[in-house]
Amino acid sequence: MSVRNLGFAAVMAAAVVLGTASPVWATSSACDAGSFCAWSGENYKGKAVRLSLETTATSQCVALPDKFVAKSLVNMMTKDVTVYEGATCSTEAEFTTYPKGGTYVPDAPFVVRAIQVWE
Repeated sequence: MSVRNLGFAAVMAAAVVLGTASPVWATSSACDAGSFCAWSGENYKGKAVRLSLETTATSQCVALPDKFVAKSLVNMMTKDVTVYEGATCSTEAEFTTYPKGGTYVPDAPFVVRAIQVWE
């Protein structure tokens, strides 16, 4: 393989990896199995973001993208998820853990700016 083709292959591989690291934006109120979904409004209304284990590292603080602030959420992941009021997962602000497999929160007790998925 030539150096030029190798460079092109490296750029394409990076694009694929970076592409899978992005959350999925949507306006639907559906949340697929294996996903964590959050909405900007109460009762699953407004702009939505969906995260999965493909796009979210476990045991790490993950700020919701683009300074997104969630007011309702669903945990359909196969792992427990802690949601945080602070974008850095600070325990100085509000936080709570929602169990795996279908936890619905139509009116979160605080705005959510970050999550942590547990092993």
